[in-house]
Order: sequence, then structure tokens, then C-alpha cells
Amino acid sequence: LNTIFVFYKFQIMLQPVSGFSKKTKDEKIDWLVSSYLNDDSASKKILKQYWNHNEKLQKLHDGFIENTISNYYLPFAIAPNFLINGALLPIPMVIEESSVVAAASNTAKYWLERGGFKAEVISTTKNGQVHINFYGDDVAIQTFFSETKSTLIKSISEIEKNMKKRGGGLLDIEFINTTNALEGYYQLHCTFKTNDAMGANFINTCLEEIAKTFESSSKLYADFISENEFPEVVMSILSNYVPECLVRAQVSCPVEKMATNGMDGKTFTTKFVRAIEIAKVEKRRAVTHNKGIMNGIDAVILATGNDFRSVEAGIHAYASKDGNYTSLTDAKIEQGNFIFSIEIPLAIGTIGGLTALHPLVKFGLSLLQNPSAKKLMEIVAVAGLAQNFAALRSLVTTGIQKGHMKMHLANILNYLEVTQAEREQAVVYFKDHAVTHSSVANFIKQLRK
Repeated sequence: LNTIFVFYKFQIMLQPVSGFSKKTKDEKIDWLVSSYLNDDSASKKILKQYWNHNEKLQKLHDGFIENTISNYYLPFAIAPNFLINGALLPIPMVIEESSVVAAASNTAKYWLERGGFKAEVISTTKNGQVHINFYGDDVAIQTFFSETKSTLIKSISEIEKNMKKRGGGLLDIEFINTTNALEGYYQLHCTFKTNDAMGANFINTCLEEIAKTFESSSKLYADFISENEFPEVVMSILSNYVPECLVRAQVSCPVEKMATNGMDGKTFTTKFVRAIEIAKVEKRRAVTHNKGIMNGIDAVILATGNDFRSVEAGIHAYASKDGNYTSLTDAKIEQGNFIFSIEIPLAIGTIGGLTALHPLVKFGLSLLQNPSAKKLMEIVAVAGLAQNFAALRSLVTTGIQKGHMKMHLANILNYLEVTQAEREQAVVYFKDHAVTHSSVANFIKQLRK
């Protein structure tokens, strides 16, 4: 009860902050530490020790988002030896989870000796919608769209001029009656090519101009006037679900050359295919299966300055495209060959946004030989496929924990601030013993007696 009383007393004493965004970074920190952390000087020190000493670079990072008070570091790592369509590449990865980069690197080495990865972009169409309310005559609004479509296209001619010069722009506008799902709901479904740009700002600007033209033109349409029933634009926004923007990656190898972790090729590939089949039919397994794939995909998306949240949302929606959430990868044995593949939607870019601003993004893209958006799609798909191969290879042979616990042990030892001698003894001991935080702490405690 005393704790509850103190908490509520503390909350009552606090007042909402005014003009927080206008405060300097130091002022923001002072207010936070004073209001919530009892003027703890150590908290200030932690925040400031992550500031970059290069003031110009720090200012650049501060400008990425609002109300910045410090930098949040994630490791920038490299998985080497990826042979993709005959080109040998190191793949940059940004991720905090142990074992992911090691798994990707091991998979790259494994397939380097078996022909490498093949990847191809199937399509690059992106889309967005203008969402509309209309409760009048369906024939009237369908006719209005047919008569107004050319005007809608012309309305964005200035916006898409530069994009068209680069071979992109609006592809088509389709009017869709969705009233069977929601009363009075129609949409303008617009498709685009954006080349090497992700294109979010371009698409949204086009959609808003199309919406504005649609609505203003409808005010002058005789059938709507006579019935006093006009369409109303609810919103205009791109979609992160891009099933027409697809990439495919694959590996293949004769079964007899697939021996691994003490298991012969036939046994290994048979169990591997079965593991995929399980992820195809069991949602609980499919979610974890696909999460592992996203370990690889997200890490490359982050390293190349793209939006991992939009990629995640779109890919998981694609995993449910047939009505059930299922595996993103496929595997089969055909005429003595093991074939393992992935097909995913990816709307990403190599120009614009952070790709032009963040120094490490520029570095990552340079490592990848400054790829086009299509080439980057292939690389990202390969990273996802490699991650899934590594996970399933472990699961059906030695078990997932053997490799993961090696890195987990290293993290625990770092936390315990062990000496090099203690680390070496711990590594030897835990080769044959289960790794938990308490077991490692107890082992180190015994060493120090």
C-alpha cells in the first residue's frame, strides 16, 4: 500500500511538459532525469556517452527523427562468401540477436561449395489506393470513373514527370466495387513503377492528387447532382502489401552431396523437406519458421536503410495470401536433386531516404557494389533463404540450441565481466553442460573461491 501511495503521489506531482520538442537535447535530458529518474547523474552519463564526438555527424543522426536524446547502437556485421548469380558478395547485417550472422556465414560457405544461390526478380509493381464512400447508384459512379479516368491520369503529369524520365510512374488506375465487404466502399486501385526508389512519398503524393481531382470532378457530374449523392474520399495511402513486387531465390544440389553434421544426404534432405511440410500446415510452427527467415531479411533491410516494418508487414501478409498463414519457403527432392526456394514480396529502394544520408547505409550499399533495387531484392531474398536453411539444418540434425548457446554463453560471460582465463575454462566446461544464466554464474563463482 505504501508503494502504491508513493507512486500515485509521484504521478500527481508531475505536470505535463509543454514545448518538449522545442527544448535543446540537453534540456530534454535534464527534464526527463529530473522528472522521472530522481536527477540520477549516471543516467545522463549513459545517454551522453553514446553521442558521437563528431558534432556534424551527431547532428545528422539527430535529424533522422524527432525528440532525439541519444543514439541507440546496434552491431553492424558482415556475412561473407555469398555466391549469388555467380557474383561473390559480403552481405552487411544489422541485428542484435546472437547466432544470426554466424548462421548466415556458415550457410554461405556451405552453398559456396555447391553452386551458390540463384535469384531473380519476378515483378516490381507497387500499389496504393484512394478509399471512397459512395451510397448512390453503382452504374452512375462506374460511368463517372470511365469518363474521368484520363483526367485523373493527367492530374499527376507534373508529379510523375521525373519518375517517367527514369522509366517509372503510374501504370494504371482501376475502380473497384468493394461494397460486398463493406457497405458503400469503393476504391481507386493505382499501380506504379518506382525503379530504384522505394517510392512511398512519390506514390502518396500521386494518390492525394488523384483523390483531389476525383472528388472535385464529382461535384460537377450531372448524375450525382441530380440525385444529390456524391462520392467522398476517406483517405489516400500506399499499400505495404505488394504481391506484384516479387523476388525468388533458390539453391539446389544432388542429394548425395548434402551430407551434413554427421548425417547422410538422403536422411538430411528427407527430414529437411518434412520440416518444411510441417511449417506449411501448422501455423504455430510457421510463425517461428518465418520469424527465422525475417532474422536474415530484416538485418539486411536495416543495413541498407530500408523500412523493415513495411517489409515485415507485407511478407507476413503474403504468407497468408491463400487464407492460411504458412511457410514462406518450399523444399522438394526431384530426380535426385534437393531444391530449396523462397518467394517473397519486397518494396525496397537504393536511392532516397536514409540511403542518401546515413554513412553506414552508404557503406553497406557500397559493399554490395551499389546495387539497383532489383539486385538488392535478390540479395535480401537470399539472406532470408540462407537463414532458414541454417535454422532447419540445425533443427533436423544437432538441435537449435547447440550453436545458439555458444553465443548465449559469450553474452552471459560478458555480463559477468569474467577474465580471459575464466572465459576459457567456462567455454571448455559448457561444451558438455547446459547453458543457463544461473549455471554459468555458479560456475564462475566456484572458480573465484
